[in-house]
Amino acid sequence: MKVLVTGKNGQLGNELAKLCPANIELELFDSKSLDITNMATLNEVLIAHSPDVVINAAAYTAVDKAETDAEQAYLVNEQGAANLASACKSISAKLIHVSTDFVFDGTKTTPYTSDDTTNPLGVYGASKLAGEQAISNLLEGQATIIRTAWVYSVFGNNFVKSMLNLMQQKEHLGIVADQVGTPTWAQGLAKMIWSLVTQQIQTNSVDSTQNSNKTSILNWTDAGVASWYDFAVAIQELAIEKGLLGKAIPIRPIPASSYPTPAKRPAFSVLNKEQAEQVSGMQTIHWRSQLSDMLDELALKSNA
Repeated sequence: MKVLVTGKNGQLGNELAKLCPANIELELFDSKSLDITNMATLNEVLIAHSPDVVINAAAYTAVDKAETDAEQAYLVNEQGAANLASACKSISAKLIHVSTDFVFDGTKTTPYTSDDTTNPLGVYGASKLAGEQAISNLLEGQATIIRTAWVYSVFGNNFVKSMLNLMQQKEHLGIVADQVGTPTWAQGLAKMIWSLVTQQIQTNSVDSTQNSNKTSILNWTDAGVASWYDFAVAIQELAIEKGLLGKAIPIRPIPASSYPTPAKRPAFSVLNKEQAEQVSGMQTIHWRSQLSDMLDELALKSNA
């Protein structure tokens, strides 16, 4: 089976490359070698490589910048996604597209399912939702959309690595405690995606009660629930345990109102993963356990 991945330099792209099964012929592209906003180039590349599956890990993810850079956010997240869907349709390839919890407004108090009403609070979430809708309209049952949240890994910039830097530089930190969700180790997300691919799951039979012409939407994060404050406290505890930090600093919980950002974020974005677990045959692992494993990997990398 031949798989093409966009966004190879991102956190997920790196993990997908690292974990690629031996029986998969993998082609990886970054934004320079494959600009998903350029339809002509995209068609050329997909026709030349003729993948069975395309995994779209490319996205505009600068949540706050998107508020003043809406045109670019929509160009990548909506038009880019539509271009990929169109190109996949022309060569009969399946598309696995990664989306976000930011399509929700965070007003629920129980985990979001894929059927829940979307209502993004900002440009980033709205542009990602527009991309989802474009894919659904163009590809229908030929596509699977995976919504995820709070992604981190040893690659790139993310909350975990930022916290480790700040904990070394600052004498104390205030971290938002009234935004609740679930962290996601990109490696766990990559494993779940490869499970979908290698099982050659037919995206139109994810759920026997579902319309076979409908795009499947699955949710995937690690297990459990946390606020950003909980996450930061765990990062410090585990990093000290593993020798990544020399000492603890005070971390205090603060309301989101004390840390205003250009983009409004959902106060609650815990996702229900039951359907994804059933379809992929994988069980989610608690976020704290995943964080521990990621920090082990980071410690090995920093000692290498």
